[in-house]
Amino acid sequence: MMWARLPDQRFDLLSRVMHDHALIGGSKLRDVVETVRFCDTQTIELRERADRPARQATLCLRFGQATIRRPQNLREEGLPDGVRLSWVEVVEPDAPDGVEPLHWLLLTTHALSSATDAWQIVACYKQRWMIEQFFRVMKTQGFKIEDSQLQLAPRLEKLVAIAAKAAAIVLQLVQDRSGGDPHPASLAVSPHEINTLAALESRFKGKTKLQSNPHPKASLAWAAWIIAKLGGWNGYASSKPPGPITFFNGLKYCADGWALRDRYMPQSFGGEMFHWIICFWSRTKSSDQRAEPSRWPGSVRACLQVRLRKGVSRAQHRR
Repeated sequence: MMWARLPDQRFDLLSRVMHDHALIGGSKLRDVVETVRFCDTQTIELRERADRPARQATLCLRFGQATIRRPQNLREEGLPDGVRLSWVEVVEPDAPDGVEPLHWLLLTTHALSSATDAWQIVACYKQRWMIEQFFRVMKTQGFKIEDSQLQLAPRLEKLVAIAAKAAAIVLQLVQDRSGGDPHPASLAVSPHEINTLAALESRFKGKTKLQSNPHPKASLAWAAWIIAKLGGWNGYASSKPPGPITFFNGLKYCADGWALRDRYMPQSFGGEMFHWIICFWSRTKSSDQRAEPSRWPGSVRACLQVRLRKGVSRAQHRR
């Protein structure tokens, strides 16, 4: 049903095929796919995941179109008998020993006219794991956005937008935890927070080089190492790399400390990202009334004004 009812032309869908689909004419999708020859080969980079290390995969590609038949048990009225969709299949013929070969059969509403278009669909699907991690942080193991009791759409939208900002910061830390990309910590944290993390770093320094932060100071990987430690990661090489929930817990630990500091040392407030997110979240997830901007904590309200209005000075912010 979702294929036949896109909101408008600005939207497209992309999904991996788990079960075979019946086509108009009586054949099956996988049978039609098997009749098409592979037309291109590329090597792509697969990101590290909790269940696998990062690796390269050489894939063979083929693509085409098929008309998916409406399911016979679908009672929804007003739907067409079939929907014309594009499909893309990539297969890894020579996977490393002990590694399950990659095999994706994808369906999409995007129009494909070349192998370049088809590879773009594969590139989009590669982001699926990160999208799932994003929703993981937003939902049960993170901000528990589904527990919100807000009933009015505009207020719920505000809450989701603030939580999405925090979730994006968490994923920045996940992506930079290995130090492969030389990004500065300022992409995710403020100068005040960098100084705080530098002070906290001494708590986790071990006696050996392997137990110390291996990343350049003030880099995003350096900050990720400290925040992961705060979130409960032990840092040993034999341990799994810290995941999004570990970073979420570490940032929440920091936010609690910043909130306490700003309560008793208000002049030191620097607009810290997770502080205002946590403050906002704790006051809005259970009440429509408290979602009104006029009822947000003063520090949250001021911080949002600074974040949203470029050029506002620190002096204006404090006033």
